[in-house]
Amino acid sequence: MFDKFKKEEGEEMVEERVEESSKETVSREESTSEIGIGELIDKRAKLEEAIDYVGLMIRNLKEKRTNLEKDIEEESVDIKNLKEKLQKVSEYIEEENRGIRELANKRQKVESEADEVGNIINNLREKLSGIDRVIDNEGNRVRQIKESKETLES
Repeated sequence: MFDKFKKEEGEEMVEERVEESSKETVSREESTSEIGIGELIDKRAKLEEAIDYVGLMIRNLKEKRTNLEKDIEEESVDIKNLKEKLQKVSEYIEEENRGIRELANKRQKVESEADEVGNIINNLREKLSGIDRVIDNEGNRVRQIKESKETLES
C-alpha cells in the first residue's frame, strides 16, 4: 500500500520496514499460501502501517494546529499593543488639536486687544493733532496780535 513514507515539512516520518516485513512475508507465504493467510497477513501489516502513518499525520496536524494557535495568539497580542499605541496617538492628536484651538483663541483675543490699542492710539493721535492745531491757531493769533501791536507802535 505504501512503498515509503513521504517526509513533509516539519514532520518526522519513519521509513517502511521493507526488508524485515518482506523476509517474514516470504517465510509465511511458503507455509500459509495454500489457504490465503499470507495475503491476509500482508494486508493486516499494510493496514497497521497505514494506521501508523495516519497516527503520524494526526500528531503532525496537532503540532501544526498548536503552532498556529500560538502564532495567532502572538499576533493577537501584537495587534492589541498596536491598537493601544494608536489610541495613545489619537489621544495625543486630540490634545494637540485642543491646544491649537486654545492658542487660536488666545491669539484672537490678543489681536482684538491690539486692534483696540491701535484704535486708542489713533483717537489719541487725532486728539493730539486737534490740540496741536488749537495751539498753532492760538500761537498764530498771539503772533498776529504782537505784530499788530508792533505795527501800531511803530
